[in-house]
Amino acid sequence: MKIETRAVHAGRKPEGGTRDVTPAIHLSTTFQKADDGSLPGGFLYSRTDNPNRAALEEALASLEEGAAALAFSSGNAATLALLHALAPGDHVIAGDDVFYGTAILLKTLLANWGLKHTLVNMQDPAEVERALTPSTKLIWVETPSNPLLRVTDIGAIAAIAQKANALLACDNTWATPLLQLPLKLGADVVMHSVTKYLSGHSDVLSGALIFKTNGGKTTSGRTNSGKPTGPLFEKVRAIQRDGGSVPSPFECWLSLRGLQTFPYRVRAQSESAQRIAEFLSKQPKSKIEAVHYPGLASHPGHKIAAAQMTGFGGMLSIQVKGGQKEAFKLAAGVKLFTHATSLGGAHSLIEHRASVEGANTRSPANLLRLSIGLEHPDDLIADLEQALRF
Repeated sequence: MKIETRAVHAGRKPEGGTRDVTPAIHLSTTFQKADDGSLPGGFLYSRTDNPNRAALEEALASLEEGAAALAFSSGNAATLALLHALAPGDHVIAGDDVFYGTAILLKTLLANWGLKHTLVNMQDPAEVERALTPSTKLIWVETPSNPLLRVTDIGAIAAIAQKANALLACDNTWATPLLQLPLKLGADVVMHSVTKYLSGHSDVLSGALIFKTNGGKTTSGRTNSGKPTGPLFEKVRAIQRDGGSVPSPFECWLSLRGLQTFPYRVRAQSESAQRIAEFLSKQPKSKIEAVHYPGLASHPGHKIAAAQMTGFGGMLSIQVKGGQKEAFKLAAGVKLFTHATSLGGAHSLIEHRASVEGANTRSPANLLRLSIGLEHPDDLIADLEQALRF
């Protein structure tokens, strides 16, 4: 079935006496056992599993065309769980422009625990190969990257990972499964900040990992899709269960609700972002120094993005002439864009990334990140146009 159909139906089946078309919210933290101690309803305790979380995980696995998914309390929690499934002394390769929250985990919590890492130019496969060590267990790809929208060739990095007997994980938050399917391109695991496009309304904090079928067998009896998974899934599932970093039933319910419309939202946001990027790219260099959007033919990663994506997403960033002062001035001058962090929701957002990321930021001081929402692109362009006059 097409992704629009799966977004509506996956993980949802009318059940119970009321035959709800919209699933109920199961707030119970515990579930009744049978007299013999078995679990006729299939659930024991909400940290271990919950009907709403099971439905969300089934839907996410379907959308990414994976074997199974695990939902977490945030995107960072999902990232931490996957990296924690490695061992002290193992080595990870990630992009030098990786999301700053991922970089913080690698440089602090995980480094203190003994995980080693190297940050490289992920757009240069040769540099990735040079960074390999005998202890490299995982390569982490983020494409398009946050906030410079650099594009990584997933297939090329997958070939390197396979040769090195390492896993390949891909942060697919910005592309979403509508625009890019990393598991089909060679990735082993996909990470999502469900907070963003998948839930889509700026009212959920959640994350997820989706795993590729690899021919192993599950030891716990139930996977989200009935497809076989392997030891990596089981290890991360144990971290999810025993560490307790799970989303609430209500957050799962909200996320599942958001999934129903995400293909149409993302398609509209991508089309608007393309128009806005083209408008901004035609502004004089005395106003806008650079526009970063892979849908522009001038973007260095345009050809790769066009080959592995079906659209270019709703995110873009610009570098404003005149440095941080002028960037703040532009952000203050817009009326429809909200000056706020995060992305992927219905409201268009604008943000000065360097001031959010702090002293160790790799974001240029004059960079503004734009998350295009569901307003009409003509109105957003008019808003930017009036702000650029000052």
